[in-house]
Amino acid sequence: MNIEKIHHVAYRCRDAKQTVKWYGKHLNMEFVLAIAEDHVPSTHEPDPYMHVFLDAGDGNILAFFELPTKPEMGRDLNTPDWVQHIAFKVKDRETLVRFKEQLEEDGIEVLGVTDHSIFHSIYFFDPNGHRVELAAPDPNEDVMLEKLSAVKWEMLEEWSTTKRAPRHAAWLHKQELAEV
Repeated sequence: MNIEKIHHVAYRCRDAKQTVKWYGKHLNMEFVLAIAEDHVPSTHEPDPYMHVFLDAGDGNILAFFELPTKPEMGRDLNTPDWVQHIAFKVKDRETLVRFKEQLEEDGIEVLGVTDHSIFHSIYFFDPNGHRVELAAPDPNEDVMLEKLSAVKWEMLEEWSTTKRAPRHAAWLHKQELAEV
């Protein structure tokens, strides 16, 4: 018995309509469908909501809930902004740079392009405060992924014991650290 794929990933949003329009405009995601209920189907709790679904490409769905009766959205203040995010793959670095330029033209602050060796990324926030990453594969991605896969269990075991970053994959950001 295996999982086939992610059916959808759901986040909370401040305004469903604004969120649908923002993802459509900035990330070219098509609005797939909306579900609105006055009761939560799983718990039967009386709580009106709007649930919107966006096409994130290749059968992947990004969903949002607007919850007008709940307290204002917040975030986990014990977790740094950079940790919780959703990353979308783009075709190549050229596409990534074009997205960066367009987002910046639209007044969105963009961090990056960051070179992670196996891929290159830009980061920005949606209107709900969710961090979004666009990632483009590196031309040598396959070779580097194979190299990383070969040491994954040793890295995990060392981390589990020491809670210090193992040096097995220090080559990933070596160039970046040399520039600092």
